Amino acid sequence: MLSLGIVGLPNVGKSSLFNALTAAKAEAANYPFCTVDPNIGMVEVPDPRLTKLAEVVKPERTVPAVVQFVDIAGLVKGASQGEGLGNKFLSNIRETDAIVHVVRCFEDPDVTHVMGGVDPVRDREVIEFELALADLGVVEKRLDKSKRAARTGEKEALAELPALEKANAALTEGRALWHAGLTDAERAVLLPLQLLTLKPVLYAANVTDGELHGEEGAHVKALRAAIEKDHEPAEVVTFSAKIEGELAELAPEDRAEFLASLGIESAGLDRLIRGGYHLLGLQTYFTAGEKEVRAWTIHRGDTAPKAAGVIHTDFERGFIRAETASYTDFVAHDGWKGAREKGAVRSEGKEYVVADGDVLLFRFNV
Repeated sequence: MLSLGIVGLPNVGKSSLFNALTAAKAEAANYPFCTVDPNIGMVEVPDPRLTKLAEVVKPERTVPAVVQFVDIAGLVKGASQGEGLGNKFLSNIRETDAIVHVVRCFEDPDVTHVMGGVDPVRDREVIEFELALADLGVVEKRLDKSKRAARTGEKEALAELPALEKANAALTEGRALWHAGLTDAERAVLLPLQLLTLKPVLYAANVTDGELHGEEGAHVKALRAAIEKDHEPAEVVTFSAKIEGELAELAPEDRAEFLASLGIESAGLDRLIRGGYHLLGLQTYFTAGEKEVRAWTIHRGDTAPKAAGVIHTDFERGFIRAETASYTDFVAHDGWKGAREKGAVRSEGKEYVVADGDVLLFRFNV
């Protein structure tokens, strides 16, 4: 399951986005620090392929993939020194797969900005600095412990010291760890620390509805330029918290018509989840039987046994083969029976790399 932690300054649309995505109705108001406790919500991954598979198979139940969103109080400048409330809840997002940084990119005199004016480039730098200082505390503690252990000749401590010192140098300057030029081996050493600035970042730019179907405004362009200049491995997704809130109030069958009336192709939720999947190299495969049609999330490049392990470790351990059909063939031939008759079902072994949209039936023996 994909897990995304939502961060940002107060009053940029964080809780409004969370409400719209999860229908959790987290408190949202025009003043800082209105989110006091971390909010956690589960969101179904929108995938029309799952609906189509269910129409073909007619199962007892249909189970979509889900994404977990964790929303904490807004961070402010000085959060690492105890300003505001958000820093108290950073531990709640250390276990997430990626960070969704909500950035305000719209002007509205009726919605106050905690720093006095709208400037997404500045806001990005403030949040990066605060996350870096939060990570610094974690790294300093581990570095101190490793130095003491290294004096006794402990091999593990000696091995991890270079990575910790490299990370410490970057974080001391208030820079995120993607600035540090870490090798894959060094990143692996730091991974157990669950450092926030090692996580991929998806910028959610809160814009006016006009920008969603027209040319991007100056604020979004400035944000993209800053990310490109710094060579940050991040993506930008635009959304309108106002529109997402209105969508959340509509019946599912009315949402497409509402979006079409605004000239918008897809909801912010769809773009945000697609962005998260792309950023993290994720994809979907399906299982389809009379009892259940289900979507499963795996990494691109995963082999069939690894994909089986997402269902249960026994499936991976005792993997024999995977009966495989592409989504297109499965639907075109009306399910397993028709696909087999047309020769569209393959028997794949342990080396098979699962493709996005594959429909799989695992054979295993434990």
